[in-house]
Formats: sequence, C-alpha cells, structure tokens
Amino acid sequence: MILFWDLYEIRCNHEMLHGVKLRGRIRRFAIENDVNCLVENAQDVENVVRFGVLSGEDSGLISKFVENLLPGAVILNSLKNIPNPVLSKLKVNDLSRYEI
Repeated sequence: MILFWDLYEIRCNHEMLHGVKLRGRIRRFAIENDVNCLVENAQDVENVVRFGVLSGEDSGLISKFVENLLPGAVILNSLKNIPNPVLSKLKVNDLSRYEI
C-alpha cells in the first residue's frame, strides 16, 4: 500500500532555516507527539524547509510548533496527495516527467 502525503513549505524572511537544526527539532516534536512527518531542506528554493504529513491528517500541530519557534514564519501547502514524495525538489514529484 502506497502512502500519500500533503507537503508544506516553511518560509521566514528574518530567520535562517538551514543549518539551525530546524529539521531535527520538527522531527523530534513529531515523534514525541505520534505524528507521521517527513522534513527536508529545499534545494530548489533558498531558505525553505519542507515537511509532509500523511494526506488527510491535520498539519496544525506541526504548524503551531513551527510558528512558536519562528514567529513570523509562513507555512504554505505546496502539494497535496503525493505518493512517495521528494521534498528537496518539488518538480521531481511530477510523474509525467519520467518513463520506465
């Protein structure tokens, strides 16, 4: 059974998001709160961290945690219902780009 994920982007104009252990803090928070979550630094956009939660699950707990860590951070839903997502580069999730 393939799991489907909703992907979100964290953006912040006044704080660095890479190199500050943000991914690890989100991951630990998710584990401690029994939330399935993927987290990765974006490689295709500067100073963006992406996270994914299983489709249909509430992302609010993760979003509130991030907003408490980084007041002023903006969290946007970037893709919905994606099977086996790649978070570092969103264009990789477009299956029409590939032949097998």
